[in-house]
Amino acid sequence: MKIIKIEVRVFATLRRYLPELGVGEAKNIEIPEGTTFEMLHRQLALPRDEIKIIMRNGLQTEMEEVIRDGDRIAYIP
Repeated sequence: MKIIKIEVRVFATLRRYLPELGVGEAKNIEIPEGTTFEMLHRQLALPRDEIKIIMRNGLQTEMEEVIRDGDRIAYIP
């Protein structure tokens, strides 16, 4: 299985789930190709009911979408 690299940011109240990140900092991670945004938020232990907006490369996207190599992702409450 191919591994892809992405950049993840979380904002506002979601930052408490990734306390190692400072304000505006991103987490660079590697995930298996074919991972969806739904799968990623579970991997990061972000509660689904707290996620209101998901951004991919500056554009809003949906939980069911597949993440692509190099994507810049933001979860917003």
